[in-house]
Amino acid sequence: MFNTVALAYTYDGSFEGLLCCVFESYTWKEIPLAIHSEEDGQGLLLESKWIDTDCTKADRVLKAIPFRICSEALELVRLGFWTCTPDKELLLLNFLQLGFTHGAKIMDMLADDTVNALLKAVQQLKRESHHYLGFVRFSIYGPVMAAVIEPRSFVLPVIQDHFCDRFRGESFLIYDKTHGMALIHQPGKQAIIPLDEWTLPEPDLAEGKYRSLWEGFYDAIAIQERRNDGLRSSLMPKRYWKHLPEMNGSRTAVSSTKVKLGESRQQLENGEFHGSI
Repeated sequence: MFNTVALAYTYDGSFEGLLCCVFESYTWKEIPLAIHSEEDGQGLLLESKWIDTDCTKADRVLKAIPFRICSEALELVRLGFWTCTPDKELLLLNFLQLGFTHGAKIMDMLADDTVNALLKAVQQLKRESHHYLGFVRFSIYGPVMAAVIEPRSFVLPVIQDHFCDRFRGESFLIYDKTHGMALIHQPGKQAIIPLDEWTLPEPDLAEGKYRSLWEGFYDAIAIQERRNDGLRSSLMPKRYWKHLPEMNGSRTAVSSTKVKLGESRQQLENGEFHGSI
């Protein structure tokens, strides 16, 4: 029997750290009132309990999920961790407690508030990720392609395989300004790394011409008689427009985001980035 305690678990913000929070909860048979990363926990009035990230403990929880629940539950938990839903950590803890109690049946418990909330959050993540498969616009700077996105959820791990497969022979960078992270790829290497305050250089003459051609093509194929701004805003929400040259003309906002491309490319060439989250 678990008891609710007036505590807030604080962890390092990693997926492994969250799994250690689950381990801690089961060790002491307690449910905290909140779980948050060290960065997000500022201002909470609850007593904080720091949870160390222990790879052995995290691995035990990771292996227990498909064994005691199902592999689909593990995938749902991974995706849930990347969502922007409020209090996602506590939601995931509650989901896992239900799963360890009911087993694979939890995936069919759609009327349960916890399951329903998690499924909706993951659905929103998948929808946003799908949008970014079509709404990423690369600019060319020497041998490197670069793009800027501002997603609500952490979509980089979800779209990573798509772009690394599609541009497997290219060196590129997708900078997530919202979360301060970047997907960096060079043939044979890829990584998602923390990245703050980066700036893309102003487009050169060649890049400016390519943008003008793209904008001209976008305008040329439009059928004015069938123009429907409401439908366009529904299929292409305005929050994506900031980094779409065809929606901003030569005023594209990509030049306003700070990225040092030469530095990131040099780090890739030196083999400093091998992993991926």
